[in-house]
Amino acid sequence: MENQVKLFSGRATRYLAEGIAANYGQELGRVNVQQFSDGEFSPSFDESVRGVDVFIIQSTFAPSDNLMELLLLIDAARRASAHYITAVIPYFGFARSDRKDKPRVAISAKLVANLLSAAGVTRVMTMDLHAPQIQGFFDVPVDHLDASSLFVPYIESLKLPNLTIAAPDMGGVHRARGYSKYFNAEMVICDKVRRKANVIEGMTVIGDVEGRDIMLVDDICDTAGTLTKAAEMLFDKGANSVRACCTHPVLSGEAYDRINKSKLTELIVSDTIPLQQKSDKIKVLSTSELFARIIRRVYVYESISQIFLVN
Repeated sequence: MENQVKLFSGRATRYLAEGIAANYGQELGRVNVQQFSDGEFSPSFDESVRGVDVFIIQSTFAPSDNLMELLLLIDAARRASAHYITAVIPYFGFARSDRKDKPRVAISAKLVANLLSAAGVTRVMTMDLHAPQIQGFFDVPVDHLDASSLFVPYIESLKLPNLTIAAPDMGGVHRARGYSKYFNAEMVICDKVRRKANVIEGMTVIGDVEGRDIMLVDDICDTAGTLTKAAEMLFDKGANSVRACCTHPVLSGEAYDRINKSKLTELIVSDTIPLQQKSDKIKVLSTSELFARIIRRVYVYESISQIFLVN
């Protein structure tokens, strides 16, 4: 008998999970979370998952309770004899520490991978990891989606006459090169120097941007300091327009204020993290149809690589 598929969601990502379930063609499974007065909580499934292929949808953005809730749901599914447990993590938090870049520092991405495995996950599905090598931290299969299938059609619809792809820092060169190759467009690099995390000391541009329509490509927009400073610098160098695509809109601190006051024409993001404020400059593209397609392909053991446009 064919195993049944059930989709469940943690509280933080229910807004997205409902769209994924609708695109998949079924309702979300029932989850109950008992909340205690001290802030502790205990999630449980309100329906049987015995022998079922379970997909648990939850991004792990702040607060860390979102990660803990995902771990508890995985553990509950394992103890309830689920056949296969896939953690669908649209935004994989704690991924910015993926190596020891200074003494006595934790490698949080590896720790989270270990926690997911210890909880009992049998597969992980995520989008645009901060560093692709994080896939190697797992001893279970990882489906690493990229947002090209969202961003490429939107960029094409803009019909920019002198499209130039820009990497906001040296770490984003590989991603920007993929878009540059796809569009057969020029690429430039914004080289930044940080005093400390989230604080930029200086920035220069490598390449010619005069008269160009710039599209900055990145995985995360946190405080928006890099993007807004890059947009200002690119305009000063003669760019015609500056837009940015960022998969994960963390948008913390003064991010919204910076974006609204910036020279950015538009910031294009996905809905892996919900926006805390509305902004006329921020365009949100839904990932729900993409995740539903990938879940269906994973369940029937079909290839997913041809779905992605940039590599």
